[in-house]
Amino acid sequence: MKKAVLLFIAIVSLTACKEKVKPEDISKINGYWEIETVTMPDGNEREYKISETIDYFEIKCDSGFRKKVMPQFDGKYLVNDKSEKIKIVREEDKIYLNYATEYSTWKEEVLEITDDRLVLKNEAEIEYQYKKPTPFTLK
Repeated sequence: MKKAVLLFIAIVSLTACKEKVKPEDISKINGYWEIETVTMPDGNEREYKISETIDYFEIKCDSGFRKKVMPQFDGKYLVNDKSEKIKIVREEDKIYLNYATEYSTWKEEVLEITDDRLVLKNEAEIEYQYKKPTPFTLK
């Protein structure tokens, strides 16, 4: 019984210490992000050593877009005219990115955002951990 109580206190303490995403942190999403790890609902993880595409986010005044770009060896990005519209939505102390294309709509919860780390979770409970990309260079 004593172990169960201590375990409960430890779990509550750890979850209570997790810092919530603040509305003022949303601007940190702007820029280029590379998927580092994807965690499935069952806990299985897939690491991405090299990504062929990188997500570019641009958000101003709670709306913007996400575009897939392809890094090139000269440090530039190859882009196309496809993008996903984004609206920032706040619900019950959580922040969501609501996406829309001409074919679909979906949302992702912003779990964490720092200058060099972004974590999003979609409606299927798949968690995407992003990092800032390292540019390709030819030496």
